[in-house]
Amino acid sequence: MKNLRRIITGHNDQGKSVIMIDGPPSRHIGEDEGGLYEIWNTNGLEIDTIDPSDRADIDIILSPQENGTKFRYFAINPTPEGIPQEKLEEAAARAFEKMGALHERVDTSRHPAMHKTKTIDYIILLKGDVTLLLDEGEVRLEPFNVVVQRGTNHAWVNNGNEPALLIAVLIDSDLRE
Repeated sequence: MKNLRRIITGHNDQGKSVIMIDGPPSRHIGEDEGGLYEIWNTNGLEIDTIDPSDRADIDIILSPQENGTKFRYFAINPTPEGIPQEKLEEAAARAFEKMGALHERVDTSRHPAMHKTKTIDYIILLKGDVTLLLDEGEVRLEPFNVVVQRGTNHAWVNNGNEPALLIAVLIDSDLRE
């Protein structure tokens, strides 16, 4: 994806605010223009604003660490037409395995990409035509629609012909059903 830029601030040794990182996401997982593009991660520990480390330059996994957060772009490719359901299921399983999230696929009977994480997610559709699927119900989104996803089994489906782009903040949470 073009124009994915992140600006990370911090402090220098004199305590002055500075730009620490200015550039594209450091890591990407996925095929073609689909997948996850990490912006920043926290692990629930103290935030050191002098540390120049790139907190997104780590292995990409779907969910944040315990008490942590993830901030990322994610792109969804259109579903190719004429692909048998079992091939879509195999592709989804491989993608979730790459993200360390096979265990998040609790019920894929409605769609192969259905998954459920122990997070509260704030998601904004930036570009594209996407439907959010739930166990019961669905909603079609337009650019700049916002979803607060509260630990429910869900999937994202691209209804268009080009990759859809979303941005998400995932926060590790204790969820009660």
